[in-house]
Amino acid sequence: MDELVETQQTIAASSTPAAEFEQLSRSRQREVFFLLPEAVKQSLVEDMDREQLQRFVRRLDPDEVADVLGLATDETQTSVLERLDEDRREKVEFLLGFSPESAAGLMRLNYVTVDVDRDLEEVAHRVQRYEARTDEFPTIFVTEDDELEGELPGQVLAMTDEESVDLREHLEETPVVTYDTPDTDVVEVFRENPESSVAVLNDDRTIMGVIYAADLLRVIEESASETLYEFTGVKEEESILDGPVSKIRHRYRWLILNLGTAFLAAGAVGFFEDTIAAFTLLAVYMPVVAGMGGNAGTQSMAVTVRGIALEQISLSTGGRAVVNEIIAGAANGLITGVLVALIASVFNQSPMLGLVLGVSMVLNLVIAGFFGTIIPLLLDRIGKDPATSATIFITTMTDVLGFFIFLGLAQSVL
Repeated sequence: MDELVETQQTIAASSTPAAEFEQLSRSRQREVFFLLPEAVKQSLVEDMDREQLQRFVRRLDPDEVADVLGLATDETQTSVLERLDEDRREKVEFLLGFSPESAAGLMRLNYVTVDVDRDLEEVAHRVQRYEARTDEFPTIFVTEDDELEGELPGQVLAMTDEESVDLREHLEETPVVTYDTPDTDVVEVFRENPESSVAVLNDDRTIMGVIYAADLLRVIEESASETLYEFTGVKEEESILDGPVSKIRHRYRWLILNLGTAFLAAGAVGFFEDTIAAFTLLAVYMPVVAGMGGNAGTQSMAVTVRGIALEQISLSTGGRAVVNEIIAGAANGLITGVLVALIASVFNQSPMLGLVLGVSMVLNLVIAGFFGTIIPLLLDRIGKDPATSATIFITTMTDVLGFFIFLGLAQSVL
């Protein structure tokens, strides 16, 4: 594994990635390529000449060839496809016609269809012909009048001696999706049917391909990565293998925006400069107030964004959710406020400071619950993705208002 990671880093960092890639064995090339980040794959394919690209895809499965050529220019695609044998070229051209983020973009073509009235001997012959041509055992779909009836498990051929067997007795139900189903929806189908393969159907309900659970690993990994990128403000196309210049280019705008909001919080603190100078203990507890508000706001935001994604909530129906989060914020603020008030009263021997902290904690977590819910709903209403942009606004509100409440109460009471 360490060697594989080192190879990926070498290719990503090289100014001539195709030359580095060419030094690998054919089997190693296949293993390394499909584990590279998308941006590195793109630069590698662009750096390959047509002869090298043709040598690389020659031994790949048609769906893998489609993935590789999908990163090439139209002219390069045409040139490489012309050198493939007719059967493989037709399959690759067929797959290239679909979006890579759809069911058709995920599907494979390693399946055979047999009519439900056929006997096992005929099924076995069909499978043997497929294996002789592709060196792969196919998925066996059983149809009646071109309509999918189910999948015939391969072990039936090996375990049943009788030739005239009713195929219906051995069929397993097969989940289906249409060719234009988004890949994220295909993931949900597999979650409900984890042990099945999924048939991809055309508009007329005829079979176009088959998807296996392993084909979804890329989708699941990308989905998890996108979520992580969204919450941190990192560009999705940025890779851990990118150089420093690329990382700077992807991140500096987000950091400048954060800097602007940080100055708002600093301005709120500066407004109470004399109060902090007179009661220096306030500076010790300021991060506690801000941190608790930010964390509570992020919790509310996460629940709200998930509700939006599942179409459980919108701005017009979100009133109850906002009230619930405010009540939850007040209760949690009371719990944590009592704790921090006790700490300040005992360790700093200042009951009034404890009171200020306790009240501030309650109010700031109420603020966090309100803005953590309402901001994602507002962003969703105006067509913005709340997962990518809500955090910065919520944190700004909890910091600025939290400091105003805490320091304002301290100025009045202490």
